[in-house]
Amino acid sequence: MATVLSVSGSPSASSRTGRLLRHLDQRLAAQGHEVIPLDVRTIPAEALLGADFRHPAIVEATDLFARADGVVVGTPVYKASYSGVLKALLDLLPQYALTGKAVLPLATGGSTAHVLAIDYALRPVLNSMGAAHITQGWFTLDKDIAVHEDGTITVAPAATEALTQVVDQFSAALGRTPYLAAAS
Repeated sequence: MATVLSVSGSPSASSRTGRLLRHLDQRLAAQGHEVIPLDVRTIPAEALLGADFRHPAIVEATDLFARADGVVVGTPVYKASYSGVLKALLDLLPQYALTGKAVLPLATGGSTAHVLAIDYALRPVLNSMGAAHITQGWFTLDKDIAVHEDGTITVAPAATEALTQVVDQFSAALGRTPYLAAAS
């Protein structure tokens, strides 16, 4: 099957966004995909904010994007947009780092007022990076993600149904996405 890079753009180690992504990674792995998690917050700040393209962590992240057949991008919504730490990483990737790849955009937030952040903030950036197919994304309310003491989560039934649908559509797109050589 396909190799999927699952990118959490949350700056927080206890983020619902990151936990939701790791939860969805399990579904993709059960479908036979190799899933590689990447928490952007683990990349040294001096590399991200200093735009150090040669820093080993940036080189490694760039290589992970190059290896992936598909990318899941998850972010908390701040000020009606995706996180700054995710923006910093996307800015350091090659212009066409998503060429030939299926991409699933996901977001979490405290209010439905931010539901359009995927389509108006994140999707244009992913498109500009050459994504072959950006599947239907999904915004999940923080209140629909219950975090348990052991770190596991439970997702509200309606959100689970929607997330299952978008993850399965993404999984299906991985099999249909034609490979396109990255622009030089």
